[in-house]
Amino acid sequence: MPRTARVAPSGYVYHVLTRGNNRQDVFADDSDYIKYLEVLLRYKEKYLFKLYHYVLMTNHVHLVIEPTENGGNLSEIMKGINLAYAQHYKRKYSHTGHFWQDRYKSIIISMDEYLLACGSYVELNPVRARMVDNPMEYRWSSYRAYAYGKKDTIVDEHSIYLQLSEDEGQRKVKYREFVRGMLKVKGAMKGEMNKRVVYGSEGFTEKIKGKYKIQEVIRQRGRQIGWRKK
Repeated sequence: MPRTARVAPSGYVYHVLTRGNNRQDVFADDSDYIKYLEVLLRYKEKYLFKLYHYVLMTNHVHLVIEPTENGGNLSEIMKGINLAYAQHYKRKYSHTGHFWQDRYKSIIISMDEYLLACGSYVELNPVRARMVDNPMEYRWSSYRAYAYGKKDTIVDEHSIYLQLSEDEGQRKVKYREFVRGMLKVKGAMKGEMNKRVVYGSEGFTEKIKGKYKIQEVIRQRGRQIGWRKK
């Protein structure tokens, strides 16, 4: 089966995960987080992709990205972002050797309620890591843009979020309620994305599996890991 980073056909939304090499920290202070966001904005302008959700954790980054027809593909986007930020970090801290762990990992996300669930998974990372009790308390994510209307120039509100309500204020309330539901009912989405290649409805998943000859999850040698319906 292809490695997940290779499965990146055009026309889809992706949940992308990039880790520091050997899980080392990739952000040492606030200025590093700010620099990474500046890099994201620069490459959004260059490659014209949509950024729907994100979280910057101490040693890894989650992005929910949709490459556009007139912009770069996922590989170009991630290569540019990762290289630019790694160069910054290496210059600043005289770091040598590998910076990122292997290549980024990507999951194809269906453009429906599963995209909203994926966004909550990303934004609940600091809660799962027990860094905060409420995602609102974490500065380096898209949560406050969706839930409270905090200005965030790198976030593109997607159509699934906009469908929550025609009223802007009520939309934010419904998003907060949705994320709280994911926190309570699904345990902050713990394990939801583990080893996935595709995340969506059964129909969407079967379509992607058949079209691109991939499995829904990475199968480990010696045992089978299947889809668990929620």
